[in-house]
Amino acid sequence: MALLENSVGVEDLVLLEPLDEESLLKNLQLRYESREIYTYIGNVLVSVNPYQQLPIYGPEFIAKYQDFTFYELKPHIYALANVAYQSLKFRDQDQCILITGESGAGKTEASKLVMSYVAAVCGKGEQVNSVKEQLLQSNPVLEAFGNAKTIRNNNSSRFGKYMDIEFDFKGSPLGGVITNYLLEKSRVVKQLKGERNFHIFYQLLAGADEQLLKALKLERDRSGYAYLNQEVSRVDQMDDASNFKAVQSAMTVIGFSEEEIRWVLEVTAMVLKLGNVKLSEEFQANGISASGICDGRGVQEIGEMMGLNSEELERALCSRTMETAKEKVVTALSVIQAKYARDALAKNIYSRLFNWIVNRINESIKVGTAEKKKVMGVLDIYGFEILEDNSFEQFVINYCNEKLQQVFIELTLKEEQEEYKREGIPWKNVDFFDNSVICNLIERNQQGILAMLDEECLRPGVVSDSTFLSKLNQLFVKHSHYESKVSQYAQRHYDRTMDLNCFRICHYAGKVTYNVTGFIDKNNDLLFRDLSQAMWKAQHPLLPSLFPEGDPKQASLKRPPTAGSQFKSSVAILMKNLYSKNPNYIRCIKPNEQQQRGQFSSELVATQARYLGLLENVRVRRAGYAFRQAYGLFLQRYRLLSRSTWPHWNGGDREGVEKLFEELSMSSEEVAFGKTKIFIRSPKTLFYLEEQRRLRIQQLATLIQKIYRGWRCRTHYQLMRKSQILISSWFRGTMQKKRYGKIKASVLLLQAYVRGWKARKDYRKYFRSGAALTVTGFIYKSMVQKFLLGLKNNLPSTNVLDKKWPAAPYKCFNTANRELQQLFYRWKCKRFRDQLSPKQVETLREKLCASELFKGKKAAYPQSVPIPFHGDYVGLQGNPKLQKLTSREEGPVLVAETVRKVNRGNGKTSSRILLLTKRHVILTDSKKSQAQTVIGLDSVAGVSVTGFKDGLFCLHLSEISSVGSKGDFLLVSEHVVELLTRMYRAVLDTTQRQLPITVTEQFSVKFKNSNVAVKVLQRGDGNGKLTCKKKGSHCLEVTLS
Repeated sequence: MALLENSVGVEDLVLLEPLDEESLLKNLQLRYESREIYTYIGNVLVSVNPYQQLPIYGPEFIAKYQDFTFYELKPHIYALANVAYQSLKFRDQDQCILITGESGAGKTEASKLVMSYVAAVCGKGEQVNSVKEQLLQSNPVLEAFGNAKTIRNNNSSRFGKYMDIEFDFKGSPLGGVITNYLLEKSRVVKQLKGERNFHIFYQLLAGADEQLLKALKLERDRSGYAYLNQEVSRVDQMDDASNFKAVQSAMTVIGFSEEEIRWVLEVTAMVLKLGNVKLSEEFQANGISASGICDGRGVQEIGEMMGLNSEELERALCSRTMETAKEKVVTALSVIQAKYARDALAKNIYSRLFNWIVNRINESIKVGTAEKKKVMGVLDIYGFEILEDNSFEQFVINYCNEKLQQVFIELTLKEEQEEYKREGIPWKNVDFFDNSVICNLIERNQQGILAMLDEECLRPGVVSDSTFLSKLNQLFVKHSHYESKVSQYAQRHYDRTMDLNCFRICHYAGKVTYNVTGFIDKNNDLLFRDLSQAMWKAQHPLLPSLFPEGDPKQASLKRPPTAGSQFKSSVAILMKNLYSKNPNYIRCIKPNEQQQRGQFSSELVATQARYLGLLENVRVRRAGYAFRQAYGLFLQRYRLLSRSTWPHWNGGDREGVEKLFEELSMSSEEVAFGKTKIFIRSPKTLFYLEEQRRLRIQQLATLIQKIYRGWRCRTHYQLMRKSQILISSWFRGTMQKKRYGKIKASVLLLQAYVRGWKARKDYRKYFRSGAALTVTGFIYKSMVQKFLLGLKNNLPSTNVLDKKWPAAPYKCFNTANRELQQLFYRWKCKRFRDQLSPKQVETLREKLCASELFKGKKAAYPQSVPIPFHGDYVGLQGNPKLQKLTSREEGPVLVAETVRKVNRGNGKTSSRILLLTKRHVILTDSKKSQAQTVIGLDSVAGVSVTGFKDGLFCLHLSEISSVGSKGDFLLVSEHVVELLTRMYRAVLDTTQRQLPITVTEQFSVKFKNSNVAVKVLQRGDGNGKLTCKKKGSHCLEVTLS
């Protein structure tokens, strides 16, 4: 019973306590703010427009509500639609769903939801799906031609719609019939401030392509049409262009041919262009005022579209033919009368076009078979209206709502009475407001307001709205539900809010004051015969069929029925239809005037609640017993309140319920036992049962929790005990196994010692005591002999680069094997050296020295390894001048090559010849061949060289030398590794000291009295050009590119 469990507020207002308007509004507001927009009044659904898309619709919710009964889930429109469909399908009861409410309350959306639910749950199949699609696609077509933007609603239905959907015996749709009521055709020619004309006009101008607009003689600019309100041309969240495409598609689905769609759009365009026909004042020869057309082009275009001569159309608009039995009289119309005729023509064309569209849809969706059908009607009609200025339209709308309220009261009481009778419960007459007196006041034959209005319209003589009001005052001056100034004066009541041209009716929803101005004209709804005949003569394929009365063969002097009598007849047929069906009600409510989500205006909702008679509905439902439910469901829910029925009851459902109430000691006046249902009079009793059930559930939940916790603890304890026993047994077994293993090992050890002792004792009896050592020594010598002989046969090659050596066969020979390997390798090296000449030995010593100095330090070293040191790179033997620079005491020249000397001032380089002897380093000009600088090796303090592939190096000289006073030498050599190696050996031989050679990229060079920091940078691979650049006075930057 979801309506009492976990609900927001009260889901069924029948159970509301206290029952008054304030509590009803608070309950609706509470549910609305919690996004619960649906509330029940018994089987009546109250829907509050949320003005937003809520996640409570779609296939998932349709399937959910399809499987449950009415009260098992939260209130929802799907629940009501499901009850109606299931009753139609399984009980063969024709159904009717009445949707009422103000404009903007969501009636159209509610009817769409009902139809979408029925379409989703009914049968499947190609034909069935086609019928369902046609029924659903009728909505966008009717909305385009019958809906408009109003102050209260952006998509307001300006007509009443009743659709009968017909089903076969299986519950599959066969077709349907649509009936429309009272289209607001006055909107075609005039709209209030902030409102629009019907949607189709804006959709046509926005969505039609240029070719279609040209064919219809229309311009896309909406400001050029007098019938369209220029203040409001667009509506938020509404795309007129895409909606026009949707309307065309829907018409195609329904079955409209391309020609019929074009005819409809042409007639729509004619209505638009009629509003642009301008009339001017003219005078006849006798001086009588007449009217004429200002711009003949507009009339000519309309005539071309109608297939009518423009002169004939102009004549019909500006003159009128009065015909009697003997003669015809043609009178000219004044400008005011001509404008009335033009607007009347536009309104009639559009109204009849709308009726034709409805009839054309009915032709497509009508049922072709004559088999027995089940019918579900959906009524989407305007709700009760009280405006500041109420006219004829509000009068007939409120009359229709009075009739619907009468149907609701009668059918609801009838349903209640039948259920009481069916269940054997005594029925007591219910006091309620019977609005039949108001219905009779309006519709009574010959003496009702509509009858007086028709009589006033038909009688000869001077007829006006004031004479109609005078007749009403005479007839109803003493009526309890009629008021006017005359009746108030008669009763000595003075109400300054009521004008002399008004009367007031006390409707069921409140008092409404009507202004009689325009009643006569709106009731007459006259269209001059000249215009009807002109439309009938038109060559347009559709237009003549809309005006059959224009046919001269069918011409009649009898006046057509008035709008009031036509509406009265339509309402009578509707009421007859509703009485023949089982009604289901949806009351739609608008929460605020701004169409904003989340806002709830209590005053506005209270007014609508009175109009809809919600409080009256609740009182009727609660007239007898507020709640009733089948015995089985009731016992299933509340059996836990009695010890006799809980937890098991083996008797009948009714006996169980009786036993339950007997133990609860409930008053007999609060409960009645029907044949299949239990009836509870007061909601307080039901709430008491719910509270007791809640407390009992808490007790049972506590009991279940206690038993569960005990069971869980016992189970846990048993598992832990079982686990502990198992672990203990395994532990004891493991400990015993370990103890047994230790005892067994000890016993075996003792046995081994004892056996050994016995064996040794027996051995000493028969053998010498040193035999074991002798045998061991013999075995070891044999193993050594075998190892050495095997090594002799497997010696590796004598190549000094071959370091292979066989492994020892036993670990005890590893040390001896390594010693033998080293001896063999030294022998190979000595043998290799003995084979070398003294010159080769000297070369290897130089290479060894170079390796010690530069290996792993300078990038140019690996390239110098395979190249032998040559020494003479300038052709010294062929140059006597250079030979003279060295004395015989100097010995041979170790290195002679061309180097580049870095200038101390600007960093530029110049070519020099460098000669290295055992005692000196001589630098001479390559051109003059004269010694410029002679540096003793004992003056060389050290050498700095880079780690790159370049040949840059610096000779650091000691300060005590004569040359050293000038500063260090910064040189660049192509054979820097050879030069520095031989210089290092020469210094070592001459001075018995090691020459310091530093490999670095940053070093300091002394130039005269200042030190210069040399910084070497490498860019790229470093094999390119060497560039020196002075950076200030104390820095020299060398770049390798």
